[in-house]
Amino acid sequence: MSRRKSIYVEGFSHKNPIPAACLIGSTLYSGSIQGTDPATGKYGAALEEQCVLMFAHVRRIVEAAGGSTEDIASMTVWMADRTQRAALNVPWLEMFPDPYTRPARHTMAGNLDGDKLIECSFVALIA
Repeated sequence: MSRRKSIYVEGFSHKNPIPAACLIGSTLYSGSIQGTDPATGKYGAALEEQCVLMFAHVRRIVEAAGGSTEDIASMTVWMADRTQRAALNVPWLEMFPDPYTRPARHTMAGNLDGDKLIECSFVALIA
């Protein structure tokens, strides 16, 4: 039996044959998470919508692994335009309102495909 467990969630998938995340022991590593509509698979029309959709996927993925957003230790975010971080901060603050318990975050510019304006990955430690 493998120590590694692939995590899949309804309404989120990659075009390549990879899971949304991988759990080894109590550590969850996500793959790339984008702001796609779970019903259509299309990117949100604007950055704000993509941010909300991306964070909804983050929540569903960590919960599918048996954890919660409280278990997220680190998040890396790539944006087509890093100067628009205010749009990212709205759902960030909704998910992590307490400044003393937020995960670490690194946001950087990325050369993103097509209509993708933002994507992230995260690491969570699930008790």
